[in-house]
Amino acid sequence: MKFKFTDTKVDSVFGMTDDIKKNLIYFNTNKDTISILWNQNNTPVTLEIDNTIIELQPNQLITTTYLHYVSYQKTEKPLTAFMFNRPFYCIRDHDSEVSCNGILFFGTQELPIVTIPEDQKRKFSTLYEIFIDEFSTSDKIQGDMLQMLLKRLIIICTRLAKEQLTLKKLNNEQIDLVRRFNVLVDEHFKTKRKVSDYADLLFKSPKTLSNIFALYNQSSPQQIILSRIALEAKRLINYTDKQNQEIAYDLGFNDPAHFSSFFKKMTNYSPTKYRELYKN
Repeated sequence: MKFKFTDTKVDSVFGMTDDIKKNLIYFNTNKDTISILWNQNNTPVTLEIDNTIIELQPNQLITTTYLHYVSYQKTEKPLTAFMFNRPFYCIRDHDSEVSCNGILFFGTQELPIVTIPEDQKRKFSTLYEIFIDEFSTSDKIQGDMLQMLLKRLIIICTRLAKEQLTLKKLNNEQIDLVRRFNVLVDEHFKTKRKVSDYADLLFKSPKTLSNIFALYNQSSPQQIILSRIALEAKRLINYTDKQNQEIAYDLGFNDPAHFSSFFKKMTNYSPTKYRELYKN
């Protein structure tokens, strides 16, 4: 089963399938695609995100953005997927309408997995059936209806995420600050390496950021910046033919030797050794 809604006037796309591996080519996902992946099986489903194996348990959902590299080569069972681009539903534009919906889309530093409780399975199943029904109804307001349903799905998942993820110590403003920090790191990590750079963009002090992240998890803002650089380096090694020197310059290192030292410190391997071990 596969459905796709498109609006060529604004280049918006929203798709849904009960088997993303089988139907991936139909959706022609690109650098703008955001996905919500849902295991509706009674047994775990395996997928690979940024070279990390994920075992998605029954009735669990995970969100990925265009910043992730997702592979379904190891996926042996159907995996339900909702896919959309920013012109169809922009997470940032809806922040004021959906309190903290951004916690599902922190950026590459987080892979939020949400578990559907037993008492809410019917709610999700009903919403799923409504999606199918709406995709089958072609009229002038179909796009609006699908957007409303997607918004409802995001709201429901957000509520669960706030309960299940390590967010209870933070208020809505703090959660949004964590999300915005991660998004800014994804945008500027090649040129901005200091916490103070991001603090300035967020109109906060570096100390404020550090205090909030201490409540949220064990990674400091500086560790997140460095981890993001290392993650991109691993991606470039795994998914491109670029050599170490070229990768170093791409990531803002003036000296390849400095990049090699940084990479080894972050991964315990030199770029060359990592390439030998993990290159696909």
